[in-house]
Amino acid sequence: MKKILLALFIGLGTLAVQAQEIKWMTMDEALAAQKKKAKPIFMDVYTDWCGPCKMLDKNTFQDPAVAKYISENYYAVKFNAEGKSDIMFKGKKYSNPGFVEGRKGRNAVHEFTVFLQVQGYPSMIVFDKKGNIENTIVGYHTPDQLFGALNKK
Repeated sequence: MKKILLALFIGLGTLAVQAQEIKWMTMDEALAAQKKKAKPIFMDVYTDWCGPCKMLDKNTFQDPAVAKYISENYYAVKFNAEGKSDIMFKGKKYSNPGFVEGRKGRNAVHEFTVFLQVQGYPSMIVFDKKGNIENTIVGYHTPDQLFGALNKK
């Protein structure tokens, strides 16, 4: 019985080590990290009310291969397109002056969302190593579709 429990414990421990999650950060954190070590930024632009955004989180970003690829190749940023956080980007401050705390459903659109010219939610924006927009991917994508959009070989 002890051997079975030990094998089960080791097996579960191995699964936990293999499971990888994306370490999300703010845009300001990613830009600071980029100054220390040049690496592209992968930004998930979402809203709290967006169903496809939630599906992307659950089905695509939880996929171990996607999590590993994004974590190894990008600084990963979660950005609420209707949130209240301030962002400093290329010397300009972006905020959401129309944000209403506690509002249910849609809120005011953040100035950075407008700057990024987001056309729909979810959107994934890839910035190059210098912080310039390289690619915009709009809509829900399965892991395979996301790899294709990121031109992963």
